[in-house]
Amino acid sequence: MDFQPTEDQQDLRAGVRGLLAGRYGREALRASVDAATGAATGAGTDTGTDPGAGVDRALWRELGEAGFFALRLPESEGGVGLGLPEAVLVFEEAGRALVPGPLVATHLAAGVVPGAAAGTAVVTAFDLGGPLVAHLGDADAVLGAAAVPAGEPVRSVDPLTPLHRVAAVGDVSAYRDTGALLTAALQLGCALRTVELAVRYAGEREQFGQPIGAFQAVKHLCARMLVRAEVARTAVYAAAVTGDPGEVAAAKLLADEAAVRGARDCLQVHGGMGFTWEADVHLHLKRAWVRAEQWRTAAQAEELLAEELLGGELHGSAG
Repeated sequence: MDFQPTEDQQDLRAGVRGLLAGRYGREALRASVDAATGAATGAGTDTGTDPGAGVDRALWRELGEAGFFALRLPESEGGVGLGLPEAVLVFEEAGRALVPGPLVATHLAAGVVPGAAAGTAVVTAFDLGGPLVAHLGDADAVLGAAAVPAGEPVRSVDPLTPLHRVAAVGDVSAYRDTGALLTAALQLGCALRTVELAVRYAGEREQFGQPIGAFQAVKHLCARMLVRAEVARTAVYAAAVTGDPGEVAAAKLLADEAAVRGARDCLQVHGGMGFTWEADVHLHLKRAWVRAEQWRTAAQAEELLAEELLGGELHGSAG
């Protein structure tokens, strides 16, 4: 079996990367962060929009028009008619660009919630296990719930992932495996991007008359980042092809580790610069922390894998 992306899949990835680079590049990302943090401190300006919103409605509609949310919806229902392997590639690019908003939930809601496929509706989900819900203030609907519940804002580690505490809890069990896989793809994109940031900085920053990338300690950090990211990539791509729940759990586990540990190592490569607000490294780390708690946590993934392994051993013994 060949797990390499086809030419059409590579073209899809390139198209999404180009779209996001033009529409949500670094300047747009930093503007979103400044607006969100300004609103949180009461320093927002009167721009005619909600400075604290985590979702750019115009960008959401553009993603809808590009087929981001309707990618797996059948053509007979107005969708693109592709599968999980293509969705994983698209979400990987969104993770690389740190696009904010409930991308996974809105994608899963295509064909279920009116407007989700077209990007005219923002749909969130009870993907944090309750009682926290991300982007509730921006949401037109909550996947698995009859109505959008009232919520109390709580502080989020990620400035672009606002959180609310709610009393109600919805059922997302039917979407959990796919949600976990697409979130793993987002984490994979983040991990690969931090590898790029670390290697670039290691080649540019000089100490003692040479790039810091020439030092063995920095080489080892970058190498470990790359290995974790590539192992996660293999697991995510394989799970997208097989759709096996155990492989999805393993992919989420590996992608979470690659994203979180990769961002930490990237921060270390950047040294004192990495701890500053101006650097983007902390944004990747904070988003990775939040995603690691969405759809399936490390503990939940480990429990599922342990059950599968135990079940296999019992089956083998019985045979």
